[in-house]
Amino acid sequence: MATATRRRQPRRVEKKRGTRDRLVIAAMVGVPTVLVIWLVWLPALASVALSFTKWNGFKLSTLEWVGTKNYVDIATIYPPFWPAIRHNVIWLLFLFVLPTILGILLAVVLDREMRGSRFYQTAFYLPVVLSMALVGFIWQLFYSTDQGLINELTGANVDWYGDPDINLWSVLVATAWRHTGYIMLLYLAGLKGVDASLREAAAVDGASEVKTFFNVIFPVMRPINLIVIVIVVIESLRAFDIVWIINKGRNGLELISALVSQNVIGEATRYGFGSALAVIMMVISSVFITIYLRIVFKEERR
Repeated sequence: MATATRRRQPRRVEKKRGTRDRLVIAAMVGVPTVLVIWLVWLPALASVALSFTKWNGFKLSTLEWVGTKNYVDIATIYPPFWPAIRHNVIWLLFLFVLPTILGILLAVVLDREMRGSRFYQTAFYLPVVLSMALVGFIWQLFYSTDQGLINELTGANVDWYGDPDINLWSVLVATAWRHTGYIMLLYLAGLKGVDASLREAAAVDGASEVKTFFNVIFPVMRPINLIVIVIVVIESLRAFDIVWIINKGRNGLELISALVSQNVIGEATRYGFGSALAVIMMVISSVFITIYLRIVFKEERR
């Protein structure tokens, strides 16, 4: 009897452990799922539904179904929309060209383990930890009309943040100052992971460092390149903080994200119209994210 009791105990312990493990797994899967549905999917679906309505956000009784009128009005009679699209495209191209190329160059130089490389990595990455609003205030020291460094050195009297012909480019330079360090860190991590034998084989074949980078190393870092492309697209679409603290996205700094805020939390409080703008921005970003995920999954299957 004692022997039989001892044999039954491990089975009971295993059964209890199995039940506890299932509960833990259910909690670990269920809690994040509920949070994602509550904080991501429900607001997204609510925005899509509100985009077909006219609502001031106060009483549900004032909610009025208008169909696709908001989208038609955005494309036809809403003056800031097309300038905002153009500015977002400029933002995308600028981030993709200048900060990305400069970030790659810095990563290649710092990958050589030069003296003081840790200090330079920290110095170039430091702006990344700052918010875009704070970056806008910092660059005010350079762009200020009366006491800015640029006007003091050149003797000019240019309103860098206020002139609608140049304020977008001024903001892009400030954005590039922050974005370059992020790109540098991504490519620096990618360079650290490249097999050293590839460099040695290219050197034995007589390839120069430039040819080795573009023909051997850069193609190997294809996953990093895809991540950078997606990050640049998302950054260009969600750019908001710096233009909002400058002039609330007006007078030459119109962006889609700023237009959403102007209509949802501004004086107009047009929730349906603002939701339509948000849906347009969501659809544009979803296209690039879907392409990225498709490429990643395709590589994993290979």
